[in-house]
Amino acid sequence: MKKIVVQRLTFLNLQYIKIAYIVQTLGVLLILGHDFLKRGLEKMKVNSLWVLFILSSVVYSYLSLSISVEQEKEIKRPFRSFLLSLFVL
Repeated sequence: MKKIVVQRLTFLNLQYIKIAYIVQTLGVLLILGHDFLKRGLEKMKVNSLWVLFILSSVVYSYLSLSISVEQEKEIKRPFRSFLLSLFVL
């Protein structure tokens, strides 16, 4: 039996994952903000949620980088814009 893959449901599932990630990040930021207000910056950095926040930000940035690079299809030649810049200067 062949497995049926529906693109709409896959996209909807990714949207739910994105919403859950946003809620999780906001929760971590609120806890860290509360820690910052009550104890200060040094005690906030000792909290293990700080490491989780930094790690999740790095992973999200890495994954976003691969998406933005794939969208640019046309390779532009820098020589033309370089000559234009020299002419303007």
